[in-house]
Amino acid sequence: MSDASRAGGATSRSTSGAVRVAFAFWITLVGTTVPTPLYPLYELEFGFSSLTVTVVYALYALGVVVGLLVFGRLSDQIGRRPVILIALLLSVAAVAVFLAAVDLAMIIVGRILAGLSAALIIGTATAALAELIDPRHPKRAATVSIFANLGGLATGTLLSGIVSDVAPEPLRLPWVIVLILAVIAIIALRGVPETVRERSPVTVRLQRLHVPATIRGAFVRSALTAGAGFAALGVLTSVSGLFLGMVLHETSHTLAALVVFVAFTGAAFGQLLTRVLSSRAALASACASLVVGAGLLAFSMWMALLATLIISAAIIGVASGVAVGDGIATITMKTEPQHRAEAVSTFFAILFAMLGVPAVGVGLLIQTIGLRPAGEIFSAVVAVLALVVLLSLLRRDPAPPAPTAKPAA
Repeated sequence: MSDASRAGGATSRSTSGAVRVAFAFWITLVGTTVPTPLYPLYELEFGFSSLTVTVVYALYALGVVVGLLVFGRLSDQIGRRPVILIALLLSVAAVAVFLAAVDLAMIIVGRILAGLSAALIIGTATAALAELIDPRHPKRAATVSIFANLGGLATGTLLSGIVSDVAPEPLRLPWVIVLILAVIAIIALRGVPETVRERSPVTVRLQRLHVPATIRGAFVRSALTAGAGFAALGVLTSVSGLFLGMVLHETSHTLAALVVFVAFTGAAFGQLLTRVLSSRAALASACASLVVGAGLLAFSMWMALLATLIISAAIIGVASGVAVGDGIATITMKTEPQHRAEAVSTFFAILFAMLGVPAVGVGLLIQTIGLRPAGEIFSAVVAVLALVVLLSLLRRDPAPPAPTAKPAA
């Protein structure tokens, strides 16, 4: 066989492997957002409160954070394909728990398993795609990763919303569809070439959080902006169904899913926008958009309007995506390789913490003052946080001191 034939065969295997990895990435993330439009049904089925819904969502985010910090380096040690397989098996286990759920405890277990599966697949599949897709086209790997990740989050909620509206067994059938697709992904994994050549002993320990001093200011601004956006996405994801049902008296699960679908799709496109914007312009536009989006979200709560709720979800999604893209670009370009993994883990740990914790705070406020006032207060907090970052960007960095002229020889 000629060298050209071998190269062509290797390229074909890599392309096929990338498609299979992207599918595994996508279906794992699909499984994490299937419950979103179904929370009102679970609330009726098991008799828990809106506060419980937000706590369940926060436990999912906690599972992601713990998984990122404990297993973030696992694929470097045992290979990409085994870790993707573990993530898929955890996803299948989460689906099985939801299919058999008879009480709140099983819902909690299912969400924690889903969080761990997401934590394992996010970093591993992203690295595998970068290694499988032609290195001459690095942007292609990043684009596939973005749409597998955020596309999965968007598809999961829309899938369960539509299926639960048009088919019987709304708390079972969406999970059956995800289970079938996840099993197909597991079978397809056999054709994925392993890209990690050198293995090392498995060491499971909590990864140290670290922000290099050289990017601390830029890192904090990106993390605060993206975190504010993630907080808004978390609240939209956990309580949009409750808002539509309790305030707008809309019983369509598809409609509840559409709000979250729009937000995550916007986040995917927002990350792509960072390729044509400078870092300062990207973060400034993200902050300004978050202020506008949070204002529209508060207006939607105050006036009980669906149209502005969907528009606010789109704006918040795009702003969050831009801020995340800017943060990752800052870490990638301005951090030493030996500190890059720690900085990325720290960045995403902050984001997922802000995805879950504010949702619980809003749940407590809902119990105390009601859904609409709680949403208005939360929107104001997001807007203020984004405005603070925007004002810090508008302050010009001090110019470096001019070099002292050397005397002539």
